[in-house]
Amino acid sequence: MGMSKGTIGYHVRVLREAGLVRLAETRQVRGGTEQHFALVSHGFKVHQDAAVGPEFPINAALGEILPSQPAHTVLRRLCLTNSEAHALEARLRTMAEEPHPTTPGRGEPYGLLVSLFRADVPNLPPDDGS
Repeated sequence: MGMSKGTIGYHVRVLREAGLVRLAETRQVRGGTEQHFALVSHGFKVHQDAAVGPEFPINAALGEILPSQPAHTVLRRLCLTNSEAHALEARLRTMAEEPHPTTPGRGEPYGLLVSLFRADVPNLPPDDGS
């Protein structure tokens, strides 16, 4: 990772104390204990009073995109009722939470950023044909 063990340990401890990661397993390696951590959740909501906003997950995703590889990105606006939006959110959550193998050597890592949000787009009146 290009950082000292102490720096990595500090950041993992911060993540663990914040409840974002948990100890998943340990094993003995050459006289030491190797610790493997896992995310507590694959999704999160940014509280309206948080110091960061919706740019946080977007910037995190941008930081992971390989510059030499094109990213398939779509921005789409949908007109949904509240019940349709809740149903779509549940469907997207189910799809994003499906277990996928993360075994090294099995394939290439891909990132998935899914966000359903109320858009600040004006509603135009229907065209009356005149």
